[in-house]
Amino acid sequence: MLIFPNAKINIGLNITGRRHDGYHNLETIFYPVKIHDALEVIESEQLTFQSSGIPIPGRVDDNLCIKGYHLLKKDHDLPPVKIHLHKKIPIGAGLGGGSADAAFFIRLMNQLFELGLSVDDMMAYTRRLGADCSFFIESKPVFAYGIGDEFNPVGLDLSGYKIVLVMPPAHVSTGEAYRGVTPVMPGNSLQELISLPVAEWKTLIKNDFEKSVFKNHAVVRGVKAALYNAGAIYASMSGSGASVFGIFNEMPDLSHLEGENTVFYNV
Repeated sequence: MLIFPNAKINIGLNITGRRHDGYHNLETIFYPVKIHDALEVIESEQLTFQSSGIPIPGRVDDNLCIKGYHLLKKDHDLPPVKIHLHKKIPIGAGLGGGSADAAFFIRLMNQLFELGLSVDDMMAYTRRLGADCSFFIESKPVFAYGIGDEFNPVGLDLSGYKIVLVMPPAHVSTGEAYRGVTPVMPGNSLQELISLPVAEWKTLIKNDFEKSVFKNHAVVRGVKAALYNAGAIYASMSGSGASVFGIFNEMPDLSHLEGENTVFYNV
């Protein structure tokens, strides 16, 4: 059985406080975009994981799909499976690709083996795999808060706009991004600001990670400036970077941004 995990972008990201468990409280808007991995699962004689496309760093046993299998296996009589992940969502981009793969794996296993899991049941598993994993169970626009695993639906539809995502040749670790942030409660919640016209977002909706990331990675800062110069009505880094997206009324000409290792997506 084959399924296609999608990426997300963050529209605004406020780090609102540090927690005693080592996490941070935040608020953000998760919005699904049309960049997809391909995930295939078939019953097999033993549990295996293979990947193609963009190389996936780390040990196979640390892959979230494998961890998801073991979580399900504790509660359900599952046979071994062969997992093949074709990776197209950029890694280290702030797009949630690994979380999407894990959530879509849970969804696929539920369907393939008729586990009878509800949306809430699947979210209970994905919350144990990562803070933003649960978003991808339904993959609909939400206001996310807490550590990024509590959601309120938002009526946001950007289908009438052109969204361009740029992945520059930069790597930003999540730890680096968080070290550069001083938590503060915003004057207005994103849950309210997101209902404003997109043209008003530029001065009101921000990503708290940008200040330190832009300081340390000039190429990321330059991409955001270039998107505004090309006519974006709103541009922002997604998550902790390094990808940057721009929202346009018309598809822009970004040929001047083309360069080695810079990747463009129309999403």
